[in-house]
Amino acid sequence: MNKTALLVAAWAAFEEQHPESNLEDFYRHSLSVKAKSLPSASLAGKLIPDLNGRLVILIRRIGKFHMAYSNIALEGTGLDQMEEFGILVTILNWGNPIKSEAIFNNIMELSSGTNMLIRMKKRGLVREYADPQDKRTKRLELTARGKKTVLSARDKVMRCAGMLVHDLSDEDKELCIQLLTPVDRRFSGLFQKQKNKSFDTIYEENMR
Repeated sequence: MNKTALLVAAWAAFEEQHPESNLEDFYRHSLSVKAKSLPSASLAGKLIPDLNGRLVILIRRIGKFHMAYSNIALEGTGLDQMEEFGILVTILNWGNPIKSEAIFNNIMELSSGTNMLIRMKKRGLVREYADPQDKRTKRLELTARGKKTVLSARDKVMRCAGMLVHDLSDEDKELCIQLLTPVDRRFSGLFQKQKNKSFDTIYEENMR
């Protein structure tokens, strides 16, 4: 049987078992079957993560590679670390956000983000001012130097991101984004509300 016939037969078998599914579901199923068929080393005496753990560990490792290489790429740009770039981008894109918004959007603690903003203000990258409608609220804007800095650093950050996912096709990248965006969306709305709760409480709330 040729490859086309094998593919059609596999799709027919999958469709029979999952009549409501579409081609995207079939592709994902095929990839998962291939991953499960890979040989595994002996598990005796080893602490091996389950499927959930393997996925999260993979994402975390890629994130650490990204941070490490990005911090190297930012050398000479006027920025000390990737979090500074993230905050400047948030300020640029959001248009004068409240200080806490810029910090929380970058998944940082308020104290750490505030200290980072203080350092960037001293370097002339950011300006903080009272909201005209509510003097108790502090808003942020980029200085001319801050805007120039973030725009000049953008190229290096984009090149670093491109380097990390160089081996993936654009279709694979789109699929990864499609699959992981719901996770990001869910916890972006929950993290600040849950971070001071016990893990057992957080777990129960998220597993309902």
